[in-house]
Amino acid sequence: MRYAVTALLAVAGLAAAAVALERSQPAWYAKLRYPLSYEHVIVGHAENYELDAALVAAVIYRESKFDADAESSSGAIGLMQLLPSTAEGIALNTGGSRFVVRDLYDPEINVRYGSFYLRRLLRKYDDTRLALAAYNAGQANVDEWLQADEGIAFPETRAYVDDVLELRDVYARAYDEELELGNG
Repeated sequence: MRYAVTALLAVAGLAAAAVALERSQPAWYAKLRYPLSYEHVIVGHAENYELDAALVAAVIYRESKFDADAESSSGAIGLMQLLPSTAEGIALNTGGSRFVVRDLYDPEINVRYGSFYLRRLLRKYDDTRLALAAYNAGQANVDEWLQADEGIAFPETRAYVDDVLELRDVYARAYDEELELGNG
């Protein structure tokens, strides 16, 4: 009986420590839980498109967890989960002439197109939450919500936006130097 109580207290103590660690998220823990890859690509395109590199990293983590070969059931591809039709339009708008779907698996091209698209959405909506909602649910939905004077109507899109904004803060704290944010 005494061993059972001791074991139970040990488990409770470990659980409390895990909860405290999750809440405080020191940089070393955040780096373990939220990895960063392709930082040079992210920083380069964030600078080029005047974006917060931590926001780009957060979108990538939420969309693909940094898996360049990720594919969604809706047909989105790569790190920033771009639909081929969206990417083809971006390619044409950025001077491309020979769009090939398999190029979306290339981190450099995918992050370039995704950053271009995110910048375009931020310019259009002049609001980070709405831009992220459009990135997730599509511009037509966001335009409809704005016209109806509604907030973000889809619960999954509200959760997506909240996740990305929280991840942006995590990436900014944990990867200040790697993302060249100058917060340190």
